[in-house]
Order: sequence, then C-alpha cells, then structure tokens
Amino acid sequence: MDLQISVFLLFILFTAGHSFSCYECTGLNGSCADQKLKTCPSGSSKCMSLTAITQAEISVKVKIKDCAPACQSGSMNFGFTIVTSFCCYTDLCNVRDAPDHSNVTNGKKCYTIDLQNRTTILSCSGTEDRCIKATATLEDQSLVIKGCASKSICEATSPVPNVKSVSCCEGNLCNSAQSVSQSFLFLCCSLLSYFLLH
Repeated sequence: MDLQISVFLLFILFTAGHSFSCYECTGLNGSCADQKLKTCPSGSSKCMSLTAITQAEISVKVKIKDCAPACQSGSMNFGFTIVTSFCCYTDLCNVRDAPDHSNVTNGKKCYTIDLQNRTTILSCSGTEDRCIKATATLEDQSLVIKGCASKSICEATSPVPNVKSVSCCEGNLCNSAQSVSQSFLFLCCSLLSYFLLH
C-alpha cells in the first residue's frame, strides 16, 4: 500500500511540473524553418499554426506558429487576403503548417469588397460554407470587410477589439452588397488577432 501511495505522489509531482509547449515561429514568403520550442504562458492550452496570403500590389505569404488561449481551425477568404488556421491541444502538436487554402470551389458565393472599394462576388472554396461580414469604427470612419469563412471560424464567440460586429450567414450572397469606406489592413489585423487569441 505504501508503494502505491509513493508512486501516486511521484506521478503527481512530475506531472504538476510539466508545462504546455508549442512550436513558435514567424516566417515570411512561406518559410517557417526557424521553429523554436516555447513554453506557453498560463491560460494558453492550445497550439496554432496559421498561414496568411495577401494578394494586393505585392503578394506576401506569412506563416505563424505559437501558443494560443483559444483558436479555431478553418479558413477565411476576403478575396485579397486568405487565412487558414490549424489548432491542436497537445504538446508540440503544431509541428505541421496550417493546410494550404483549397482552390476547389464549393458552390457557395459571398460578397467581398476589393481594395478599390468595389463590391464583387467571391466564390468560396474548401470548408468555407458561410459568408462573413465585419464592421468596425476607426476615427469616426466606418470599416467593412466581407468574404467567405468556415463554420468553425464563425462559431468563435469572443469579442474583437475595435470591431462592433462580426456576423456570418449561410445563404448565397447573404452578407449584403452594400459597401462603405474602409481600411482593410486595420480590420484584417483585428480579425486575425481575434481568431488567433480567442
């Protein structure tokens, strides 16, 4: 009996000191070769891997791996920016990169607003089965971004700093054609931090 109690106490001692770890890196142009091990801070119980591609005047591909308090696996497509994410729940599980964005259209269509502030129709692909619309206010200017998103991304419930609303809908072109003046970079950064940290 004493041996069983000793083994149990040793088990508690060794597992209590174990910290949750993830790979960490930020890579431009699709490379995340300089991965480091990171002990996650208290409250971060997930590892994430994210790939963001911006196709504006200059195409940029960024890969990020890190700890996260919460995150969602899936993809968002705003036409000029595409984000795919992979989340997992065990030590060092984010060794693999987020999956590449699927180019196979799935029949879903959503409105998007391009960099010239024109509303166009975007064909969704892969797991993007919802239309997304986000609205924010920056210095008395209304900002709107629209596109396609995976259901898992839409089900995230934490508030986004500086964003009044994030809404998703299921029907084709359900995220309305109305557009307003916008700053895409600001809203994309807010949404990106929302999905990474919540």
